[in-house]
Amino acid sequence: MTFPLRRALTAATGVLLLAATACSDDSPAEQAPSATSASSSAPASGQPPTSASKTPSGPDRSTPMDILVTIDGRLVGATLNDSPAARDLASLLPLTLDLKDFHGTERIADPPRKLTTEDAPAPAAAKAGDLAYFAPWGNLAIFYKNGPAASADLLILGHIDADADQLSGADRITIEAAS
Repeated sequence: MTFPLRRALTAATGVLLLAATACSDDSPAEQAPSATSASSSAPASGQPPTSASKTPSGPDRSTPMDILVTIDGRLVGATLNDSPAARDLASLLPLTLDLKDFHGTERIADPPRKLTTEDAPAPAAAKAGDLAYFAPWGNLAIFYKNGPAASADLLILGHIDADADQLSGADRITIEAAS
């Protein structure tokens, strides 16, 4: 489980505890100690009170997850979106994959297993720098040119901040969770 997901689960547990306490049939005098103990446990966990506002909830998939990407020995900035497929990829990290060119548009590699396609976001056309998953073949794709029209088979997982020349010649990629 990645650190941002653990942080989200910790925050969600605290919110559920407070909601359950507020909805209980106990008298107000009995509720006060529970609410106090729930709120006093937040600093003990090391989570600042603002972490809940930075954590994705429900259908909000726009909060990115930072990852560390090394392309042929050079570290570049990258993020994963918060889709189920991207979270599934994050569960496989760290990964080091050999890349090969495909169709003069992208570099591809096979992860150790297929990723989930459950609750996939709406199809979007890949753009240069996008990290994507092609569901029918089960491979990852790093686009160094803009891809074809949007397809339900291609799930955008995130974005790598590298120029097209670096991406087009990439032979090896390492993807790690950011700490």
